[in-house]
Amino acid sequence: MDKLSILLSDDSLAKEDRAIAEKVLSGNRITEKEGIHLFENSDLGFVGALANKIREDRHGNKTYFNRNFHLEPTNVCLYTCTFCSYSRLIKKREEGWEYSIDDMMDIIKTYDDKPVTEVHIVGGVLPQYDLKFYTDLFKTIKSHRSDLHVKALTPVEYHYIFKKAKVDYAEGMKLMKEAGLDSMPGGGAEIFHPEIRDEIAGGKCSGEEWLSIHREWHKLGMRSNATMLYGHIEKYHHRIDHLEKLRSLQDETGGFQTFIPLKFRNKGNQMSHVNESTVVEDLKMYAVSRIYLDNFDHIKAYWPMIGRDTAQLLLAFGADDLDGTIDDTTKIYSMAGAEEQNPALSTEDLVKLIRNVGRNPVERDTLYNVVTDYTGVVFESDSEYKGYVSLPVANPN
Repeated sequence: MDKLSILLSDDSLAKEDRAIAEKVLSGNRITEKEGIHLFENSDLGFVGALANKIREDRHGNKTYFNRNFHLEPTNVCLYTCTFCSYSRLIKKREEGWEYSIDDMMDIIKTYDDKPVTEVHIVGGVLPQYDLKFYTDLFKTIKSHRSDLHVKALTPVEYHYIFKKAKVDYAEGMKLMKEAGLDSMPGGGAEIFHPEIRDEIAGGKCSGEEWLSIHREWHKLGMRSNATMLYGHIEKYHHRIDHLEKLRSLQDETGGFQTFIPLKFRNKGNQMSHVNESTVVEDLKMYAVSRIYLDNFDHIKAYWPMIGRDTAQLLLAFGADDLDGTIDDTTKIYSMAGAEEQNPALSTEDLVKLIRNVGRNPVERDTLYNVVTDYTGVVFESDSEYKGYVSLPVANPN
């Protein structure tokens, strides 16, 4: 008998929790009110067990990852988000970096002999990083390495780029696709509700504009991810409002692949006085997300931000994906005080991280096509998996 069945057989389980579980298990959708109840009143053990049931019904014991690297064109930015530890104002641009296309291609070329499948590109917003710059960048990447999946830019960046170029969202996203953009990451969502968004990210695109840009991308038959920045000044109803807007757009387009809750980190920013969420709160955030977003296939625990230990725990609270190798190429969260100050894991590291909590590691590409199923595969350094020596030895590179 699994943990959820044990809880449901317990007469002391709150009737509201029992009703929610029965609704979910019968394939019905919970309401915003029920989502808030899960945050405010339900025990962590209950929401975790329900989320894990959903996760295992969809993905069994599989946990996904990919081989990727991050490319950050600049950390100088026009915007002054209070939660951001990464960006530098233009008046302090000497503290940051601003890469040219040649600079970025030099970085990309260092991966020519490596089996990475994705380059993830996000950065600050500056006038010179305009429509022509990014379409030229995407074309150059594809000309150099056509098989490298380009996952690039958030609606915050696209909103500025398209406004400056005087093109609407539909035309702008079409131009990006034609230039070689393959998918969009989920960043820049923060919190959609204007009550919070205006306070922590004033001046950026609104929540509705963020959703509109993803809508236009999905209309082109393309895929994207979604995020939420949680654990700062928002309330539970703001979180549920955010999830509801994502769920509604997914009903409309079906274009989202993955939801990634992003934990607020308080080092080096204007919100350093705000305490970070506890691990218990992190686990509940992921679990409620898995329960609420019934039309999202995947929930990702982004290990460079949340830390390896918590990421492992989250694989029992609804998460089925750990992102990728990263290869020490992102500074966005390490600059904010995340546990991972030099975020890089080899394929072997990730496989073992997943195995150590009893899950089966599966390497995917960006669109969740299976590249390698590492279930039972051993590395030369393995000692604990001697029982699988008849299987091929994996290449750790």
